[in-house]
Amino acid sequence: MCSPRIVDEAMKQKIAAWNASFRKVTTSPFGPADEIGMLNLIDAASRDAIMRRADASRVYDLSVDNFVGMPGWTAAGDPTYQIWMTHTPPGEKVWNSMQQDAEMNQRIAYSGDAISMYTHCGTHIDTLNHFGYNGRIWNNFSVDEHLGSRTWDVCGAEKHPPIVARGIMLDIAGMHGLDVLPPSHGIGAKEIADCLKHQGTEVQPGDVVLLRTGQMKHWLDTPAFCANTPGLTREGAEYLCKAGAIMLGADNLTLEQTPSTEPGNYLPVHCYLFAEAGVPLLEMAQLDELAADKVFEFAFIGACIKLRGATGSPMRPVAMPLRH
Repeated sequence: MCSPRIVDEAMKQKIAAWNASFRKVTTSPFGPADEIGMLNLIDAASRDAIMRRADASRVYDLSVDNFVGMPGWTAAGDPTYQIWMTHTPPGEKVWNSMQQDAEMNQRIAYSGDAISMYTHCGTHIDTLNHFGYNGRIWNNFSVDEHLGSRTWDVCGAEKHPPIVARGIMLDIAGMHGLDVLPPSHGIGAKEIADCLKHQGTEVQPGDVVLLRTGQMKHWLDTPAFCANTPGLTREGAEYLCKAGAIMLGADNLTLEQTPSTEPGNYLPVHCYLFAEAGVPLLEMAQLDELAADKVFEFAFIGACIKLRGATGSPMRPVAMPLRH
């Protein structure tokens, strides 16, 4: 495997990946109560440093819009995104749900709606309770002690701070001169190292790292977007986590390569990131504008909805290029 950027011994003590064991849950270097893993590297100084360099004259929206019929994870039978009107102006003329007099009810054109969705629809973050090993998740929280009837009581989306950090984008597809990587293409350590060299970029402790596979070219074609995803391998994930990445993301359905090539694990990168490395992930990020403008380093700003106990939550991240 290619070696990641040299990290000093003091920083290694804070990077869970350096102390991880294969298919074993890692105890957090940030203490027995820790629920956010490597996001602990975000602090006042790191936020201030990146925001001082951010050029707010150009903002890149990294999220997709949510709509009925959008591609999404349905392999396990989870619900698709749905939206419906709960109040319409003509309906209110008849229903008058606010019980107003006829003149006011006619005047006020009231519209309202509701949504139903899997928490892993669209651009979203996966939290550290999403996958684990043998009934345990990050920091050795167990199902017996921390899983209620509705949600986990640890590591949920409400614990995540707003993520304000240096971001880098690895345009793997662009490096190869491709619009989209081939189906099931695995992105390993050597390819990541080659891309970093190609772009003149490096991973630093505290970074959000986003990988562009080109899959957003298939966004409106559900079979092509969802099947046989090109993406990250465990080896590639280890490389980035040992370099100090605090969150990994991609422009595809699963972040990782599918189907899995690791015997005995159908989502090995998910399990590694959450249970072993303490690194959350971002899926279905829109990275084509960054790639078109060759913006490989930026200020990353994103906050998920604070859904208590949730294994995932919608996020609308943005990127601002850096002043040099």
